[in-house]
Amino acid sequence: MPQPVLPAEGGCRCGALRIRIDAGPIMTAACHCKGCQRMTGSAFSLTAMIPSPGFRVLQGEPVQGGLRDPVQQHMFCPHCLSWVFTRIAGMDDFVNLRATMLDDAQWFQPFIETFTAEKLAWATVPARHSFEGFPPPESYGPLMAEFAAA
Repeated sequence: MPQPVLPAEGGCRCGALRIRIDAGPIMTAACHCKGCQRMTGSAFSLTAMIPSPGFRVLQGEPVQGGLRDPVQQHMFCPHCLSWVFTRIAGMDDFVNLRATMLDDAQWFQPFIETFTAEKLAWATVPARHSFEGFPPPESYGPLMAEFAAA
């Protein structure tokens, strides 16, 4: 799978929040769930799962938005309200970065697509694997190994 040139920086729509990644993704995804559709104003969200030690906020202080759920912490720029990344409680090893927040996202391609049961009929992505919801927990290890080998 394509990888970003590292280090890579990016930011929100207004530039008040800037981020940097020093590690490539462990997997990439497109999520078709209704929540992602509503938070992006689009057919899906794009995610690059970045190892936590390889992700940092360089500038600005993100604020929690979305449902303000203690499990899914959707982080936004407080000025332009762009959805930049998500942290999931109990899954501290990675950060779900909205891939298009990087200054150069041309490398990005979704490896998996999730919540296809909720996708808009016309929305297609070139993902290798599709799941009606989230992948079963036991499939993440093999999926990440396949992603790394590709």
